[in-house]
This record gives sequence, structure tokens and C-alpha cells, in this order.
Amino acid sequence: MRVLKSIFRFVLILSLIGLLVGVGATVGLYQYFAPQLPDVETLRDIKFQTPLTVLSADGKLIAEFGEKKRTPIIYNQIPEQFVQALQAAEDSRFFEHFGIDLIGLSRAVFQLVSTGRIQSGGSTITMQVAKNFFLSRERTFERKFSEILLAIQIEQSLSKEEIFELYANKIYLGHRSYGIQAAANVYYGKNIDELSLAQLAMIAGLPKAPSTFNPITNPERATERRDWILGRMHSLSFINEQELQTALMAPVTASYHTTEIELYAPYIAEMVRSELYAQHGEDLYTDGFTVYTTLDSKMQSAANNAVRDGLINYVKRHGYRGPEKQHTIQDLSHDAITALLQNESTFAKLEPAIILEVNKDSATAQRKNGEIITLPWEGLSWAKPFKTVNYSGPMPKKADDAVQTGDLVRIFNTGEYWELSQIPRVQGTLISMTPQTGAIRSLVGGFSFTYNKFNRAIQAHRQPGSNLKPFIYAAAMENGFTPASIINDAPIVLQDKGLDGNWRPENSSNEFSGPTRLRVGLYKSRNLVSIRLLRSLGIDKGIEYLSRFGFDPEKLPANLSLALGSADVTPMELITGYAGLANGGYKISPYFIERINNQSGETIFTSNTAKVCSDCSANSEEEPGLKTNIAPRIMDERTNFLLYSIMQDVIRRGTGTRANVLNRSDLAGKTGTTNEQKDAWFTGFNNKLVTTTWVGYDQPLPMGRSEYGGSAALPIWIDFMKVALADTPESPLPQPAGIVQVRIDPNTGLRASPQQSNAIFEYFKAEEIPRQGMGGNSSNHGQSTEEIF
Repeated sequence: MRVLKSIFRFVLILSLIGLLVGVGATVGLYQYFAPQLPDVETLRDIKFQTPLTVLSADGKLIAEFGEKKRTPIIYNQIPEQFVQALQAAEDSRFFEHFGIDLIGLSRAVFQLVSTGRIQSGGSTITMQVAKNFFLSRERTFERKFSEILLAIQIEQSLSKEEIFELYANKIYLGHRSYGIQAAANVYYGKNIDELSLAQLAMIAGLPKAPSTFNPITNPERATERRDWILGRMHSLSFINEQELQTALMAPVTASYHTTEIELYAPYIAEMVRSELYAQHGEDLYTDGFTVYTTLDSKMQSAANNAVRDGLINYVKRHGYRGPEKQHTIQDLSHDAITALLQNESTFAKLEPAIILEVNKDSATAQRKNGEIITLPWEGLSWAKPFKTVNYSGPMPKKADDAVQTGDLVRIFNTGEYWELSQIPRVQGTLISMTPQTGAIRSLVGGFSFTYNKFNRAIQAHRQPGSNLKPFIYAAAMENGFTPASIINDAPIVLQDKGLDGNWRPENSSNEFSGPTRLRVGLYKSRNLVSIRLLRSLGIDKGIEYLSRFGFDPEKLPANLSLALGSADVTPMELITGYAGLANGGYKISPYFIERINNQSGETIFTSNTAKVCSDCSANSEEEPGLKTNIAPRIMDERTNFLLYSIMQDVIRRGTGTRANVLNRSDLAGKTGTTNEQKDAWFTGFNNKLVTTTWVGYDQPLPMGRSEYGGSAALPIWIDFMKVALADTPESPLPQPAGIVQVRIDPNTGLRASPQQSNAIFEYFKAEEIPRQGMGGNSSNHGQSTEEIF
């Protein structure tokens, strides 16, 4: 007995010594590691690396920029069954332990002692948070001890719900998805709260090894992991037997889902990215900004369709250039033909296809997805062979005049049938803007951003041609001319230092009308009238006036060719100028970012560009300390109204009469065509919306004899405005005080006598009413045409 007592006392003393040594070692280790540990309080302000999100004004997704797919959510948004599934998979006693699971940790220590290496690690969710946010992934004792100490500190600083939320948003779950919400989107195309129990268990199985247990790349291993987690959930009484069996029988439905773009607006998306990158650099892709643009989704979709259809119609007017490639397919299987199409991209809904068989009045083709479709005669009959922009071959009489077996072609679904098509070589752009604010409502920078990323809306410097004339006419009317002023539309030979040799400008029709009222000169786009106006006004004064509207004076030619629009402008510069005509005569600046929210949803930027505010003072405030930024007036409001009235006639009876199909009386606009039809424009507006369209080759080339602003650009404008203005009331520019309407002689521009039968009404500034005529051919102000010019 005495011996046993001695042995017991010896063992007890050794145990106490061991305990003291252990405690001492632990204290020593803590004293060594604690000062090196990071401050866990920083977890309260953690910012997850999330992509830049670009939205339309009405919240439609336009683009995401950033490698990591992550959508942080709060704990209350996480389904309870997912919390339970993750407990079953990773840490069943999460809500009971103090950051360390002693049972799990003991198991890990035993494995280390028995095998000589770390195996399971015994990590809790809290310890994984510590590792994921603060530590490296090296498997060392030092890192493990730091992980334990950090886990204890985290549990003391944060609630269990906060810890779980951090873990659920941080973890990598494969296919570039970080966090459970992103994983639900990637694997199932749904939000986490829309998933079934089986799907939740599948995602809960990913943190252990995202590649090994991936349901897309390794569905068998993923199913084994899912079923094990479901069994654990049942054994932990999280689910009942029926729920278990139903989930175990569920098929694997995971597939790769990309972020669904809701609104196609890649040119604006790139403009946003470029502007913000200049401010934030690479942090832009991880700081989680959400950018609300000024785009209207309905208008943007209409713009996409209008530009695409307009350019496709140009192709159809000029003929078919033939297949993109020719394949020998006689001995190829369906799958082999599908393989030939896999490297061919779709551009602006023009799909690649291979012609399989040609009949008398139809052809069959195989799409990229393997579907076999028929091209009826309606979809082939347009395809006369292209020769030049001015000439084409005869219309096809049978299908094999257009296509041959093995042709790689483009097809387009019109909504009624499949049509043979072709990627246009000509390009186009459309910009639409709210003239009172400068907010861009839609923007298309070319036929297809995928095909060519050059943004013609802001990067292409082109000659506007007659699209610039309204500004010359406005300058003239602010310097003594009226809509009834008579200008001679007659041949002229000019010697100008800024021009090479003698210049003999002509009208596009090669005809001359003689003495012409200013109104008629603009709505019929008479070149000689514009030139004489600018010569009378003075080139310097003309350039100064144009610069008020945002045109760069350095890019405006200091010679009379300016009257014909020989300047270099971008479509954005042109529409900015036209906004001043559409809003009553105020200078605005275009913008496309309405506001920016940070990762927490707080607004960190709101646009405060100058806006038209005709009935408020400069000292008014929308919010305390925030002054209304009021656009300055740059044009007399009466001149503005007179010009608007004349530009309405461009649509009513001038070069833009096609727009009468819209059946609106509030629209005004101007066509524009440059020499040899290298550029075609139409810009039109009412008081609420201004839109410009341009068509041309990137390298200025003739588009064809019949391609004018009214035939190439105006149809695109009409197709867009038909949608953009649908169900909206007419919005003409209001008539300001000081404008009167007077009957005039259409031939002389003078006030008509009461009995004159051919008199017409004209608007004037009150102080510029013309004198009453005598029935002769005198011009306005009592001067003859020869005396004026």
C-alpha cells in the first residue's frame, strides 16, 4: 500500500509539474505571439473585394468588371438550412464553442503525435475566419497557434452571426466565385435563398476542396460530399427523414451560369470603366462600386436595334459581298460542321451558319448551336451581288444565285423568318440626350462592340456637313437677319486664303434658286445661302458663336467652308451643341454617370452638372449647402424659337420629310451630308429629347450616290424616336414673349398687303417686323439682293 501511495504521489507531482510546464509554455507562447497578432476589430470594417457593377438608371445590369465574382450578403439573408448544412460540413458545435472546438483540436493533436504531421487541423469556422482574413495558408505550428489565439479574440469581439457572415462572404467556392451568394449565382443561376436543400448542401460541400467537390467538373465526388453532409444534417437533427430522402434523390442540376447582362450597352460600360479607372486605378475592380448611369433601358434597346437595322439595310441596298468562308462539307458529320462554327462569334445578333443544301427558292443552314434552319426566298431575294458602292449585279432569280453549299454566312432572325445577312463594313452611331440636363439616355458607338471596340460616338472626328448649318443661321439671326431675309442662292466663285485656289461651291442638287428666304435656305439646305450668310456675318464671329455651344474653335476652319460643315467634330460634340438648340438656348455638358454607391450602399458621388432652370435663381438650394448648378444662357430665347420653327420645316417640307411618319408636330431637325457622301447625319429634337445619328466608313470613303443624311441616317433616327417617344405627349419649345407672327410676301420677305392672296405667315422678333412691300422684288430692310451681297 505504501508503495502504491508513493507511486501515486510521484505521478501526481509529475502531472503538476507537467501542468505547470504546459501552462508556462502556453503563457510564454501567448506572450510571444500576442504582440504580433493583428487587431481583430478591423473585421468590423472589412471591405470585401467585389467587382465594379454598372447599371442603367432603372437598375438593369449593363456590365461587371473584376476577376472575383462576389455579392456580399448579411446573415439574415442566409437560409437557416444553409447555416445548418455548413455546420454539418465544417463545424457542428459552432454556436456552442468559444472559437476553439476542444474535441476537434484534440483529435488533430492526436493525429499529429501519432503520424508526425498535421492532417485535419481541427479548425472551427472562427479559426478559418482568422486564417482567411489574417494569416497565410502554410501548415506550421506557429501559424496554427496564431490562428487559435485570433479565433479566441474574434469570438470576444464579434457575435456568432457576424463571424458566420464574414465566413460565408469570404470563402472561395470555385469558378471565380467568392462567397455563397456568388456561388449560388454561378452554379444555379439563382440567389442563395432560392436554392433547394440538396443545392444548399452541394454548396456547403465546396469550401473543403472547391475543385475536388465541384458539381460541374466532378459531379460524382460532389454528390458523395453532398450526401455525406445531408446525412450529417440528419444525424444532428437539422432535417427529418423525409427531407433527407428527398434531397438524396435530387439530381445534380448545377451548370455554369455567367452574369446575366440585362441591357446591352458595352460602349457606355467602357466609358464608365475608363473614367473611373483614371481616378481609382486597379482598386476599381475590387472596391465594390455600383455605378448608376443615366441610360434609359427602353431607349438603349431601341438604339441598339435602330443602328443594327439601319446598317443591315445599307448592306441590302448595296448588295451581297459573298460568304465569309467556303467549306467542303460533303463528307462531314453534323458534329463536325458544328465544330467548324465554334470559333465564329455572333455580332449584333448576326449569327454564323453554314449552308447545307440549296433548293430552287430556299436553302437550309446549320446554326452554331447545331439547329438546322431554313432560309426562305424572302430571306434570300435581296442578295444581288455587290460590285461597288454605286453598282450591283442583278437581283437573284433562284437561291443558288445567292448562296452555295458550304458557304459560311451570317443569318438574322427577323422575327418572321431567317434572313441571309452580312456584317456591314459601314459603321454608325446614335446618341440620345435629355437637353435640359445633358444626361445621356442611350449611346451606340458602332455596329458591334465585340466586333470593333472603337467608340465612334466619342472618338470619331468627322465632318458634320449641313448638320452644322443651324448654328450659322442662328448666328445670323442674332445679328440682324430674320427668317424672311432674302439671300441669293446663285453660283459664286470665291478666292479664300484658307482654301486652295478658286472655290466654286454648289448645292447638292446642282441647281440654284436665286433670291431665297432664309427659312427656305435652311430647310432645303442650300449651300450657297449658308456661304453668303457666313460671309456677311464674318468668319471670326461665326467661329465665336459656334464655340459657345461647345465646339472646339481650334477644329473649326477659318474660312467659308465652315458654312458647309467642314469642321471636325465628334457625334458627342455635335449633340451637345444641339442640346442648346433643344433646351431653349442654354449651355449644358453631357454626362453619363448619375451616381455611385460604395460597397455598403452609401452614395459617394452624385452628378451635379449644370442644368436648365429657367424659373429658379442661382441661389436656390436643393439641399442645405448644395447649390443648384444652373446652365448659362448662350442664345437669345427668341432666336432659339425662330430657329426651332425653321428646323420644324426641315421635317415638314425639307430634307427630313421621312420623319413625318412619326406623326408629331413638335419635332425639329437637320440632315447633313458631306462631299461624296462620306458622312451622313441626322440630328433632331423636341424640348425633352435630342438625338443624333451618323453613318459612314471608319476610313472616310464614299458610301454611294444615294446615301444622304435623309436616306442613310434619318431612318435610324426615326426607328429610335418611334420607340423613345412612344406614348409621350408632344413637347414643343415654348414661344417666348416678344415673338409675333406676320403675313409676308413669300417672294420678297416683306409684310404682305391685306389683299395679297399668296401671303404666308412668318415669325419675327417684335422689333424686326419687315416693312410692307409694294409688290416689287425688294428684299428685307429695303435693300436689293445685290446691295446685301
